[in-house]
Amino acid sequence: MDKTATDTTTAAKGTKIKRTSSSEVMKLATLAVELNITVRSANMHVTMQEKAFVFARKLLPVNKSNTNPKPTPTQIALAFKKEFDASYGPAWHCIVGKSFGSFVTHSPGGFLYFSMDNLHLLLFKTEVQPVMQ
Repeated sequence: MDKTATDTTTAAKGTKIKRTSSSEVMKLATLAVELNITVRSANMHVTMQEKAFVFARKLLPVNKSNTNPKPTPTQIALAFKKEFDASYGPAWHCIVGKSFGSFVTHSPGGFLYFSMDNLHLLLFKTEVQPVMQ
């Protein structure tokens, strides 16, 4: 077993981030090519990226014979938010479109920007703070 796959390192505020092995990176790259996905920028563990890629392709299948109507960018963003909130806790945000600008702050290990087909998807997590009254 590749030791680096289980090593951790400490990031800002004591957050533990799991290091990624080269075999995990190769597996992710292969999946991205198979699903016709281009990673633009990422600060996210490979298993979470894999989940995002597979989920995106499930929402937007390559097979054009699908009788279901193509979801809108807003529907895709909402589906991603719900899926990642349920899987990894709040608060996830998703922006989907053909052209947009952004400048966001994200939690460590909670950022992914990728493209597929003619769409760009920006997925990021922010820390939830309780409101003091």
